[in-house]
Amino acid sequence: MVGLVLACWCFGTTVNALTLEFPGPATPTASPAMARGSYALPNAAWANGALSVTVIDGMVERSAWQVDAPGLSSLDLMQPLRAQLLAMGFEVVFDCETKGCGGFDFRFAVDVLPEPQMHVDLGDFRFLSVERKVGAGREVVGLMVSRSASKGFVQMTRAVADAGPALFAATNKASGGIEQIAGAEGTALVAPNAAAINSDMGRLVTGGAVVLEGLDFGTGAADLTEGRYASLAALAEWLKQNPDKTVALVGHTDASGGLEGNIVISKRRAASVRARLIDAYGVPTAQIEAQGVGYLSPIASNLTEEGRQKNRRVEAILTSTQ
Repeated sequence: MVGLVLACWCFGTTVNALTLEFPGPATPTASPAMARGSYALPNAAWANGALSVTVIDGMVERSAWQVDAPGLSSLDLMQPLRAQLLAMGFEVVFDCETKGCGGFDFRFAVDVLPEPQMHVDLGDFRFLSVERKVGAGREVVGLMVSRSASKGFVQMTRAVADAGPALFAATNKASGGIEQIAGAEGTALVAPNAAAINSDMGRLVTGGAVVLEGLDFGTGAADLTEGRYASLAALAEWLKQNPDKTVALVGHTDASGGLEGNIVISKRRAASVRARLIDAYGVPTAQIEAQGVGYLSPIASNLTEEGRQKNRRVEAILTSTQ
């Protein structure tokens, strides 16, 4: 058995290091990289065109290993890691194998590092979500395991929730056409007032689609960064006011890179927006789905940086027919 140690974090919440033993010689392919951000932890299988997730805001760490274990199955790789996490006090949130996870759709909806850091065989992978309490917050781990003909591959994404920075400082007055409203567990959300909502969402009704402005995914990333977005607040409020209406969140990219990879990242970005609308704004899951079309529907020229920036977007498309 080979031991791997994940770092200790001390950002307001003290978290002990995780030491995992692998069933064979393990070589890191992606060194643990810590950053403050959000992690969409899968909590159920892919179903009805979307992945159900719980978004954890705080410190996020991603790491991956290649395991020299030619005779071991993906189950053989997962079982000892699962047992160790449970022994550390984690509880299972979701545990699945290939088809039970949702197959191809699940694999491309979850946060997976690119080749060669992490290899996932679409016909043979396992995923595990676990969580445990840490002080007043919680710590979660998403574990993806797969293999090639001679090697095993493991990716661990670990996140520790925290309260985050204050949304407002030295003020209790909203301005600029926004209002403060009460969110889940008392979190302050920023929402446009009624006039702003009608103006922004009017294009959704009359034109069938609206670009969700101001979204930030970070360079080359698929997860929506922390923060409160006025465009999401407006869409959430409109959906609450119109419970009979449904929308599709459609991710778009510029034309850099291949189509398949761009479709994957565009769909993951749309899924990240969907997860934020559900978890932070309380939008019913049945009202929103997530899709991605890569670079197939530009709104500007890909020959300029300005045009490429405009093409990298997520749109809300009205899918109701009545």
